[in-house]
Amino acid sequence: MNNDVKIYLASKSPRRKKLLKQIGIKFSTFSVDIEEKQLPNETPVRTVKRLAEEKLNAALKIKSDGVIITADTIVVLDGQIIGKPKSKKDARSILKKLSGAKHFVYTGFAVFNSQNTRKILGYRKTAVTFRELSEKEIAEYVATGSPLDKAGAYGIQDDYGAVFVKNISGCYYNVVGLPLVDVYLALREVLND
Repeated sequence: MNNDVKIYLASKSPRRKKLLKQIGIKFSTFSVDIEEKQLPNETPVRTVKRLAEEKLNAALKIKSDGVIITADTIVVLDGQIIGKPKSKKDARSILKKLSGAKHFVYTGFAVFNSQNTRKILGYRKTAVTFRELSEKEIAEYVATGSPLDKAGAYGIQDDYGAVFVKNISGCYYNVVGLPLVDVYLALREVLND
């Protein structure tokens, strides 16, 4: 990859930062704030792609040089988007709904190179099935505080969250918050002169 171009991750997610570092990408970070909500009659795919693009547009007002990466992750259960919990009580409620059920994790991403104006907007969908969770397990996990900053109130990479997942079909890294293969290939493509 072209190391002369600055790469920015416009995200405050420590998980996304860790994933990009894992594959050897050198980058700087900053965060953008947009209203993250689903529009009426909007599909999950459209939602995550739109939000990733809105984050990109907001990021371009802060940094107009180099390559910018943005992403947005949502959890969908029975056709309903489950966002980040608003409280510990909300986290417990979300985890009870996910217990013993199959849900889907969608991550939309945008990769834009300001030097050649190449932009890739994509998404990844992963199916995740939870085993039945006990009230005690849910309470102990929520008490750690970890679920409070995560869509769907869990992190598959967390000590507790990892043992809730019975089955996964698709990209593991997508569930963590960034589909690494897709983002890596998008970076290669926008950097290719």
